[in-house]
Amino acid sequence: MMGRVMLETIIWGGLSVSAWITIAIVLTMFGLLLFTKLHADIVFLGGMMALMVTGVLKPEEAVSGFSSSSVVVVGVLFVVVAGLVHTGVLQWIVRYVLGSPGKYWRAIVRLMLPVALLSSILSNTTVVALFIDVVKIWSKKLNVSPSRLLIPLSYASGMGGICTLIGTPPNLIISSFYTKETGVELSIFTPTLVGLFCLAVGILSVIALQKLLPERKTPAKSFANISEYTVELLVPTDNPMVGQSVEECGLNRIKGGHLLEIVRFDKTVITPVEDDEFIMGGDRLIFTGRIDELLQLRDSHKLVNAVHHVYSVEEVGRKRTLHTAYVTFRSSLIGEKIAETQFEKENGVTLVAVARQGERLEELPREVVLDAGDTLLLESTGKPLPQTPDIHFYDSEATHRVSGKTIVSSLIMLGMLLLSAFKVLPLVSACFLAAFAMLLTKCCTVKQARKSINWEVLMVFAGSVCLGLAVENTGIAQMLADSLLGVCGTNPYVVLFAICIVSTFVTEFVSNTAAGAMFFPIAYNAALAIDANPLTFCVALMVAVSSSFATPIGSPTHMMVYGPGGYRFSDFMRIGIPMNFIIVAADVFITVLVFPIHG
Repeated sequence: MMGRVMLETIIWGGLSVSAWITIAIVLTMFGLLLFTKLHADIVFLGGMMALMVTGVLKPEEAVSGFSSSSVVVVGVLFVVVAGLVHTGVLQWIVRYVLGSPGKYWRAIVRLMLPVALLSSILSNTTVVALFIDVVKIWSKKLNVSPSRLLIPLSYASGMGGICTLIGTPPNLIISSFYTKETGVELSIFTPTLVGLFCLAVGILSVIALQKLLPERKTPAKSFANISEYTVELLVPTDNPMVGQSVEECGLNRIKGGHLLEIVRFDKTVITPVEDDEFIMGGDRLIFTGRIDELLQLRDSHKLVNAVHHVYSVEEVGRKRTLHTAYVTFRSSLIGEKIAETQFEKENGVTLVAVARQGERLEELPREVVLDAGDTLLLESTGKPLPQTPDIHFYDSEATHRVSGKTIVSSLIMLGMLLLSAFKVLPLVSACFLAAFAMLLTKCCTVKQARKSINWEVLMVFAGSVCLGLAVENTGIAQMLADSLLGVCGTNPYVVLFAICIVSTFVTEFVSNTAAGAMFFPIAYNAALAIDANPLTFCVALMVAVSSSFATPIGSPTHMMVYGPGGYRFSDFMRIGIPMNFIIVAADVFITVLVFPIHG
């Protein structure tokens, strides 16, 4: 119930004690998200517990987010998307739909339009991960830096998500709150016209503002030829080190670098190299670091030059693979040296090189103090890449073969959309049916389905529902709505624009799901107070909280392109701040036309 205050006995500053407790908890949560390495799911779980322990919410209210239909839909959609990914639907689209543009502005259109349309029904991070490789290919053909295309790629995935209810979590959470208040269930395509208009404006704006897109050197160029900073030395059969361990030979701590891997005479590759690994005659020892100092090692340890240096990106065999990854913005590796952690040992990878803002660092890779957004070049022995919150692999999306199941999974997805759009089944039922069909037709296995579920996203989603409930129940939403009307007056257009502009800048720093949950009760109360159409405010808010363009932390996809593009934090602000204002203006303009403000 709107405006219900749980603790009314003590009032201070016009708000109850429970309201002030909620404000303190919300500010603490946002502070932890912005200034610490704590993961979002832990922060939101802590917030839920704090709201329950302090009595702001009853236990059943605090955990109500987990049973929310919107949270359930997001969880089930992970399985549906897994079916599409593992049957090669995305690969088919990339292969047969995109084509090869001849001019830069055409590349922007050909990139942003399909990415946006795919993101309206699929996970935007999945889409962006695949299209990063497309951008690399196109940038070479167009002779432009990938940084000129990667920001548009990320923007397109965000703008595409607002086109349907299932495109992005905030749409689901806002629609579920609206249904709870009005009893009216929104269609899966309710925001489509508004979203498509904003997408068109966004694409045209990126083309018009293309001079604000930076020309950055990318880490890929820095890592183009690994042989330039690795040395391969051969162990003669009569070498005194034969039969000794790496530690006994002193190869675990060498001046100017470190032992990257050992290649046995039978082509067996050992990486990472443990201290107790034995040296054998005929071994090829691959070192990385400062070349001049490593060559001194050749003489001191009686090693010889290998006949042919096989260690380059193009020549790496199937058993030894190189991967690029970036350090996430809340990684526990920030401020640490790989040499002082157990990261390599725990994940079965070896650090080869580090790049920052497109430039390879000349320091010893394992001695570099890591920072958010650093690009790492890692070697593995062909095993599955580790799933860790500390780093994100650019090339972690497996390439799946296009087959007959590609058509089957596409038809299942289409059936889900039609069943929901024509109200044959509720959205949650249609999603469950589609997920079951994906498993039944073996478009994805049970193991793949389980692995596809992102529990961190679900925890943040459930926590956001809890947060929105607290903001509503304690009277904070009503107070903020009244304050907004006091500043903006009762003109519904001014009030709507103010809510959208504030929410779009708040979502630059916090989860867009949390922003949607917090601003919905404020927008809904404001609409009722000025006798405006709550649906107008609801749909406009969907677009606003997903329009984060000005900071790399505003969206997971921004963080995905941050490293490959060699970007700086300010690069997003240059083009992102104008984009924020443009999209908000387009949002308000089209929303009041499609959903009349006094309708």
